[in-house]
Amino acid sequence: MPQPFHLAIPVHDLAQARQFYGELLNFEEGRSSEHWIDYNCYGHQLVVHLDEKMQVKAANTSSVDGHGVPIPHFGVVLDMDDWKQLARHLKQNDVEFVIEPYIRFEGKPGEQATMFFNDPSGNALEFKGFNNMDDLFKK
Repeated sequence: MPQPFHLAIPVHDLAQARQFYGELLNFEEGRSSEHWIDYNCYGHQLVVHLDEKMQVKAANTSSVDGHGVPIPHFGVVLDMDDWKQLARHLKQNDVEFVIEPYIRFEGKPGEQATMFFNDPSGNALEFKGFNNMDDLFKK
């Protein structure tokens, strides 16, 4: 089993981050202060740190499978059922997607479901889904 990663990202508003990560994405909140919040992101430690001077801006992009993928970005690889459930939940809550949920590399090694969206501070997130986790690094 992989070890959990730790990722710390800036946000311009902790209340908006709490609503997004805690309420919308249902990440369990851990320790927090008036300047940061820890979240359980599918078993990984995601920390949002307040940066009141942060400017919300569009990310640069890189072309992948005919789409402009935002860089940088982060996210979690899920099994396909969990990915579909998350995609439905986000659509039901009118999340604006940078790249709508779709199947990437269809019929090829590494076939995966993917979707991209931003948090309120402009941090780009990608969630992937695989029918078989053994395909994650397949060439």
